[in-house]
Amino acid sequence: MDKVYEVEWTERSLLNAIAIKNYLIAKFTQKEVAKFENLLRQFEVTLSNFPTLYPESESQKHLRRAVIHKNTTVYYIFNKYKITVIAIKDNRQLKPSK
Repeated sequence: MDKVYEVEWTERSLLNAIAIKNYLIAKFTQKEVAKFENLLRQFEVTLSNFPTLYPESESQKHLRRAVIHKNTTVYYIFNKYKITVIAIKDNRQLKPSK
C-alpha cells in the first residue's frame, strides 16, 4: 500500500445514500440501517487504500463499479489525486416506471 487516497462523495452519491437509508428505515429495522452505514464506512476505507480493487467499466473508461453488497452497487472514478464516488444504487428498489 503506497498511498492513501482521499475519497470525495458527489452530491448525487450523497442523495443516493440518503434515499437508500430512508428506504431501509421505511422497510426494515434500525439494525439494517446501521449495517448499511457501516458498509459504506468500510467501503470508503478499503477504497482509499485499494482504488483499483474493483473492475473498470468496459463501456465507460475510468468508471468503476463496486458491488459492495448483493443489494448495493457503488460507481466511482479515481485519478492520481483522489477518488470520486459518483453514485450508489440499491438493487432492491424497483426502477421508476416511465
